[in-house]
Amino acid sequence: MRKITVIAGLVAAASVALVGCDVQKTQEGNVSVPKYEVSKTKEGDVTLPKYDVTAPSVEVKTKEAEVLVPKVGLQEETVKVPSIDVKTADEKKAEEGKVASNK
Repeated sequence: MRKITVIAGLVAAASVALVGCDVQKTQEGNVSVPKYEVSKTKEGDVTLPKYDVTAPSVEVKTKEAEVLVPKVGLQEETVKVPSIDVKTADEKKAEEGKVASNK
């Protein structure tokens, strides 16, 4: 459970970080691809087969059942948890502008 929570937190942090990005093109790219020539050597006739498909019927239900469930006790404990501070590109630029004007 803890592993899933940590993974979900990291995914959320990465999503926030990507949304806060400011992307600027700094260099033009150059791509040259090879050229190919294709020639037809034979006439063809294509007829695709037809299918009648009957999908299965699926029903999802719940039912009551008796199962053994472990009882877990809880105690409060202080632990270190990750803390994430995200500054968007605009916030960073504004902060850098304040630092430059104070010098």
